[in-house]
Amino acid sequence: MHLKTLTLRGFKSFASATTLHLEPGITCVVGPNGSGKSNVVDALAWVMGEQGAKTLRGGSMADVIFAGTSSRAPLGRAEVSLTIDNTDGLLPIEYTEVTISRTLFRSGGSEYAINGTACRLLDIQELLSDTGLGREMHVIVGQGRLDSVLQATPEERRGFIEEAAGVLKHRRRKEKALRKLEAMAANLARVTDLAAEIRRQLGPLARQADVARRAQVVQADLRDARARLLADDLVQLTATLAQEEADETALLQRRKAVEAAQEEARGRLTELEQAAAAAAPRLGQATDVWYQLSGLRERLRSLQSVAAERCRLLGSPTARPARTGARPEELEAQAAAVREQEEALRVELDAARVELETAVRERTEAEEAERETERALAAVHRGVADRREGLARLTGQVGARRSRLEAAEAELGRLRESLAAAEERARTAQAEFTALEQQVAGVEEGEEGLDEAHEAALAELEDAEHAVAELVEAERAAQADRSTWTTRRDTLELSLRRKDGTGALLTSGLPGVLGPVPERLSVEPGWENAVAAALGASADAAVVESVDVAVDAVRKVREDDAGQVRLVVAGPGPSGAGPAGAGTGGGGSDAAAPDGLGAGAPAAAPDGARWALDLVTSAETDLRPALARLLADVVAVEDLAEARAAVAADPSLTAVTRTGDVLSAVVAHGGAPSAPSVLELHAAHEEAVAELEAASARHEQARFALGPARERVEVAQRGVRATLDDLHASDARLAAVAEQLGRLGSTLRGAQAEAERARPAIERAEAEIAEHAAELQALSERLEIAGREPVQAEADLAGATEARDRATEAARALRTRETDARLALRTVEERAKALAGRAAALAAAAAEERAARRRAAEREARRVAQAAVAVEVRDGAARAAAAIDRSVAAAAAERERAEEERTQRERAIAGVRAELEEIGAELAALTDVAHRDEVARAEQRLRISQLEEKAVAELGLDPQVLVDEFGPDRPVPSTAPVPEGEEPPPPRPYVREEQEKRLRAAERDLARLGKVNPLALEEHAALAERHKFLTDQLADLKKSRADLMEIVREVDERVERVFSEAFADTARQFEDVFPRLFPGGEGRLVLTDPDDMLTTGIEIEARPAGKKVKRLSLLSGGERSLTAVALLVSIFKARPSPFYVMDEVEAALDDVNLGRLLEIFTELRDSSQLIVITHQKRTMEVADALYGVTMRGDGVTTVISQRLEKEPQPAS
Repeated sequence: MHLKTLTLRGFKSFASATTLHLEPGITCVVGPNGSGKSNVVDALAWVMGEQGAKTLRGGSMADVIFAGTSSRAPLGRAEVSLTIDNTDGLLPIEYTEVTISRTLFRSGGSEYAINGTACRLLDIQELLSDTGLGREMHVIVGQGRLDSVLQATPEERRGFIEEAAGVLKHRRRKEKALRKLEAMAANLARVTDLAAEIRRQLGPLARQADVARRAQVVQADLRDARARLLADDLVQLTATLAQEEADETALLQRRKAVEAAQEEARGRLTELEQAAAAAAPRLGQATDVWYQLSGLRERLRSLQSVAAERCRLLGSPTARPARTGARPEELEAQAAAVREQEEALRVELDAARVELETAVRERTEAEEAERETERALAAVHRGVADRREGLARLTGQVGARRSRLEAAEAELGRLRESLAAAEERARTAQAEFTALEQQVAGVEEGEEGLDEAHEAALAELEDAEHAVAELVEAERAAQADRSTWTTRRDTLELSLRRKDGTGALLTSGLPGVLGPVPERLSVEPGWENAVAAALGASADAAVVESVDVAVDAVRKVREDDAGQVRLVVAGPGPSGAGPAGAGTGGGGSDAAAPDGLGAGAPAAAPDGARWALDLVTSAETDLRPALARLLADVVAVEDLAEARAAVAADPSLTAVTRTGDVLSAVVAHGGAPSAPSVLELHAAHEEAVAELEAASARHEQARFALGPARERVEVAQRGVRATLDDLHASDARLAAVAEQLGRLGSTLRGAQAEAERARPAIERAEAEIAEHAAELQALSERLEIAGREPVQAEADLAGATEARDRATEAARALRTRETDARLALRTVEERAKALAGRAAALAAAAAEERAARRRAAEREARRVAQAAVAVEVRDGAARAAAAIDRSVAAAAAERERAEEERTQRERAIAGVRAELEEIGAELAALTDVAHRDEVARAEQRLRISQLEEKAVAELGLDPQVLVDEFGPDRPVPSTAPVPEGEEPPPPRPYVREEQEKRLRAAERDLARLGKVNPLALEEHAALAERHKFLTDQLADLKKSRADLMEIVREVDERVERVFSEAFADTARQFEDVFPRLFPGGEGRLVLTDPDDMLTTGIEIEARPAGKKVKRLSLLSGGERSLTAVALLVSIFKARPSPFYVMDEVEAALDDVNLGRLLEIFTELRDSSQLIVITHQKRTMEVADALYGVTMRGDGVTTVISQRLEKEPQPAS
């Protein structure tokens, strides 16, 4: 297999169609720089699937299309075709020649083809991968490729060997399997979740299906028992109507006795209700007291905590440093004594100064006279002596005196500098001392401000904690209200929940059903029971749009066997049936007379009565006609007395009382209600919802307000801590300033003492200098006299000696006097200096001490007072907390007693109401029996008619059929399940008690079953089938996953085996090729992780001859190129490829290394086809064919081919 032809059209600089005929062996492509030689290499890489624009030396893939020149327009597409000779069948395709084509359009579209048939890039890559040609293109060694091979990571070097070994297609297979596994994992998780969800739904649905099955049995049993009881009632009422007889006188007496008992029971009921109403505030008050005391207990505990904290902060008197200074009176007395001493010393100092001045003047005069005589005598003596001693010794003494004079002058300068420095230190210390004294005064003045700030912070903390306690109490109260109203709302919602046919209809979503009647009405508060009694069963009915909808609804309920349904038809009423006045209209209600469709009633209601229609409002205008018909001739009154009066005034009216009693000329019912009416429940539910929203709003408001309030407490607490820290810091600053004042006082005193010591030393130095100067002058004079001619002066010597003695004695006496005067003056000055400013300092210290003591006393008094208040508050809070605990316990006990009393009263009221109900029932029975004439027969007929209607409405049976099939004379078949193969038990005679028990049991069973889903059986079957399907699918997915994991394992084993073999062969070849390119050198390939052959990388160790380095980065450019060539050639030899392309790989080699590389090229020629881009003549010499590439001035590449044994000819 080898490359046969390469055709380029519009690719880079090949504007015209150019075909290169390639032969086996070595083909060299030569030409000047920039002529387009490397474009041939790029075309080969591009047509074999290269996708990197940078690899093709471009910025984008569109750069491979001919861009045009000054003389030629750009082209719209680039096309390259590569024909491969497949005579040996190395490519897995049934063609001896395979042409691969790739076309790129400037619009971005691209096309691939194999032998003219369109294909995918993946098809081309898989076709070539079996020959060792992969995406890495290791067979194409372009410009810069050698260095990139060396700089590649160990993993990238592994990729070169894998590509040559044909491993990449296996890796792609593994990647494809892993992608399928990832997608399958998502599907598996989705199916698993779906199966789990269906399995979770199956449990409840199975229970619903079981309930539906049992409900079918129970409903059949309930229908049979209800039918038999209804038939029995119908038979008995019919018999009673036919055989009715009674003793009218006895019945009237009995009725009077029963009425008296009823009145007495009503009186007791009224008393109990009044007592309950009177006691109701007590329970509310007890509850409020308990809540208030509980809140107060929390506030007291918070106050007790704050007071305890303040006691801890204010209880320690040692928190502030105590004053230890002298008493102000003592300081003022000392200041007065010092002032007297200063005055006495001032007089004494003046006298001492006068005495000293006199002594100094006299001493100076005497010393001057003495010096004159001394000089005269000395001059005479020295003249004599000097003559004896010689001029040399005299000259030495003059030099020594001069040196002493200079040393004394230097010492004087040093002493003066020391004095100046001491005085400067004293002035600085004095200034700092004065500034610190002023600072102390300012700090002590700010101390009062810190105390006030601390007290203000404590007050703010107390206010914030009080506000938080109030908000916590408000939140607790709102939470309690919310819980109460939530419970009441939920209870009322449960009470309003419908379980009959009307409820089923409301939840069925039947078009035209508007909702329940209570939700469409608004009743004046307090009259809910009256309106509910007036509407009768219609108060619990559903509202529909029209009669047609009503018919559909009744049919649907019957078909669903959901029970009874009551409907109110909205819409305009029939013509002529409108109300004649307020509250009048046609129709009636269950509580009204059966002939309620009378002609109307007066527009004005009777005295003390109101039209029932006026108590009702509805936002639905279409509902008004129906309400007018239902409430026609119905008036609302306060009690039965007014009802009796209203009916007596107009027998056509029906009167309802506020408590729900109904009275008409032919019908009356009422008494104590067994349960609140639907309207009353609905109104109570709306009230509960409104109160719940209000309580929730209050709770949220309190909760939101608690956040800022608690933040305010935290800020206040930080403020208290900050002000307390400021107080402590201020105390620390005062202590530090006091310490600094002491240190500065010591510095000042030391500087003053040093200055005082320096002054006498300066005076002594000045005297010494004067003495040395005089001696120097005398020696100089002696030296001068000694140089003269000797003169006899014995007489002068005697006279000079006598004069000197007199002058010396006088000077000695005067010096003694001066010294005494000076000592006296210095003593007085020292005493005056010691007392200077001390009086003022003592006075200021006394004032400051008095002010400090006053402030300290005030602070201590405030602290003691605050501590006492805090202790009182803490103790009072503790006592109050203990008392409030007892009060809370008492309030709780009182609340429990009130609750117990209320329970007892409610129980008593219930008992009286039950008694009234029994009395009322007996009275009604007596009334029914007493009216054995028209009224009694009419009532019996009405009851029979109602039972017949009930039979038709609830059971769908004609009354006669009901009696014939379910009458008491018909035997009752057994409904118990019969085991298979056994005979059913015989029917039993009808016993009413058994049927009533059977009815109650069926109702209990049906109620115990709860809400029944009639579609549960079908839904459960369908869901079970779907669960089985998903379970099967899940098993299939798991098996497919196992198969894919097996594929991945097999691919890993194959890749590991193929790579291990390829690496071993490549490593052997590298160890053979490297010494040939580097004679005497050593090179080898090393695995980075030999234990993991699937992911290990490859490192190169190269050591040319004479060098100890192995790192590639330390090699020269030529050595690096040869090392890369050695690696590539090793790969080529270990896993030969049909062809190789080399682009100027030998450019950096010298002749010797080039010769070695050409030897390897010659060896490769035997097994592979080589296409070499070169400028080297020696490379051209080993070529079997040459292609010359040139570019004329039009910027288009032209190719000329030449076999070495043939004449050159233009390429086709």
